[in-house]
Amino acid sequence: MTTDNGPAPFSTARLDAVPLRVAHADEMAAVLADPALHTFTGGAPESAAELRARYERQTAGSPDPDELWWNWVLRIRDEGRLAGYVQATVRGSRAEIAWVTGTEWQGRGYAKEVARGLVAHLLGGGAVRTVVAHVHPDHGASAAVAAAAGLVRTGEWEDGEERWRRGE
Repeated sequence: MTTDNGPAPFSTARLDAVPLRVAHADEMAAVLADPALHTFTGGAPESAAELRARYERQTAGSPDPDELWWNWVLRIRDEGRLAGYVQATVRGSRAEIAWVTGTEWQGRGYAKEVARGLVAHLLGGGAVRTVVAHVHPDHGASAAVAAAAGLVRTGEWEDGEERWRRGE
């Protein structure tokens, strides 16, 4: 469940999704340091200071009172280390989600696992009825994650990415 006060934590078989805090910036800078993570989204890795500034904005919440920003970092329970993040921008009954797994942890099924968990978490609270993600057409791994989370291609496009949806 999530509230207007921010996201509630949730867990999957191997991961704990912990609400984002500014204090996560140092460890997340290392997790997100590989430039390859930006191949489909653009940009470049951010320093710990840059992430701290971004996390301060994200944890303060959206300036639009009709929009909620929910962000979680992913902790691998057995290792006690962060491995990526998931996020949801919620407007009314619709949540737009995204996920990133650090390069070191890719190929282990973590992204699929946490995306399924995130969708279940959002839809299970009752307020969110539609979950949407945008996937670059050349990013097969991300398309596989969206499909594993129960999202389906819509054939709709925005900013060069295909919209995937689950729910109403």
